[in-house]
Amino acid sequence: MKLKKVLALTLAATMTFSLVGCGGDDSATNTPAADTSADDTADDAADDAAAPVADDTADDAAAPAGGLTYASITLGEDYEDITTTIKFIHHKTDREDDGTMADLISKFNAMYPNITVETEGITDYAEDALLRLSTGDWGDVMFIPAVDAADLSTYFVPYGTVDEMSGLVNFADQWKDAEGNCYGIGYMGNAQGVLYNSKVFADAGITSLPTTPDEFIAALQAIKDNTDAIPLYTNYAAGWTMGGQWDAFLGAITTGDETWLNQKFVHTAEPFKDNGDGTGAYALYKILYDAVEQGLIEEDYTTTDWEGCKAMINNGEIGTMVLGSWAIAQMKAAGEHPDDIGYMPFPITVNGQQYTTAGPDYCYGININASDDNKAAAMTFVKFMVEESGWCDLEGGYPISKTAPTSFVFDGVNVVTNVTALAGEEDIMNEMNAESELSFNAGGDAKVQSIVEAAATGSQSFDDIMADWTAKWNDAQEALGVEVSY
Repeated sequence: MKLKKVLALTLAATMTFSLVGCGGDDSATNTPAADTSADDTADDAADDAAAPVADDTADDAAAPAGGLTYASITLGEDYEDITTTIKFIHHKTDREDDGTMADLISKFNAMYPNITVETEGITDYAEDALLRLSTGDWGDVMFIPAVDAADLSTYFVPYGTVDEMSGLVNFADQWKDAEGNCYGIGYMGNAQGVLYNSKVFADAGITSLPTTPDEFIAALQAIKDNTDAIPLYTNYAAGWTMGGQWDAFLGAITTGDETWLNQKFVHTAEPFKDNGDGTGAYALYKILYDAVEQGLIEEDYTTTDWEGCKAMINNGEIGTMVLGSWAIAQMKAAGEHPDDIGYMPFPITVNGQQYTTAGPDYCYGININASDDNKAAAMTFVKFMVEESGWCDLEGGYPISKTAPTSFVFDGVNVVTNVTALAGEEDIMNEMNAESELSFNAGGDAKVQSIVEAAATGSQSFDDIMADWTAKWNDAQEALGVEVSY
């Protein structure tokens, strides 16, 4: 669906939400001159939403003048003579508030003092960014919102080909067009694993990281027996920390098969059966059930506190939490013990190997309608942010640049990708999720919360839960006419 069609369907709700506003102003300006401020276009975005979408001739002008590409820029040597102002809009309002963004821009200006960078952090970024994109008047650099790949050249400047960019950055194919051009570069990557407090582990007598479900449950028991910490904090009450996190391990991480999640899952007769070797979907969710059943979680799961848990794990009151690597920085910043926060692969081993999936968070995009000077300044700024600023590492992110130093360590772990669906089957997973009402990786918080509830109350065995899921899956396959071939 084209961006303008999406906007037509959601404009009324988006206008209401964006114009209600919040108490504080999330915009900020980080420039060499203290008296320069960023333009506040939020109130104008809704009024301008009906304006024409970006110039239709942009497709013919995808390559900026002079053959500008990401690879062609040598930081500190190229474009030092440009004097201009560029604007960067993003969703990291916390980094505006705590001064991080100002510090990053200051570092950039030490290298490029004549390029003024105005920044604006937007709270409701996903919707607001789409509205602003439709006007073409949003600035020079943005984090790319949910647009169709076919529209990338309408709105953004290519950095180079995916093949070329893949030698410089990870996940260069995240935003690519049919011609193989790269339009987005992540500001940080996310990997899937488990947060843990290393001091709690040491106090519990855990000398090596668990690599199997049995070892993980044993480690949780050691924490319970030898410390005052909560072994596994479920974050049940938050909701999104349940389905949104546990479902993320389906596929390559728990099977070792990159094709399982998006190509085989919908065609499998018994995807939730016990493989007998601590792998697969059964083993994944049984870790949660066993931890709850054996009293290795918080005393009252209904009262968990997402904001409060950050300081708790930092202070050694929590042993482990199942969250993506994006959470590392938040937990480190929540107390006086950042060095105690560790990150480990999910405790499932397939044929002697552990796996993690990783991908980019929001990606930088450059405005195709910017002036040539601003395109060059914007691409220079993006390259600096990726390779020199240290922002990715500050956030605890999986590395984007293949040349910048990183402190992210996942020794001995295979980083894999759940490959996309087969041609013609792109919608089957969504249809199966809706028909079965299990909603894997699609907001299925309730189904994972039900595992906690059943284990805590003894109302249903884990095998019964898996049998119920299998019945719903099979019924959905039959209703949709999905071929069962595994």
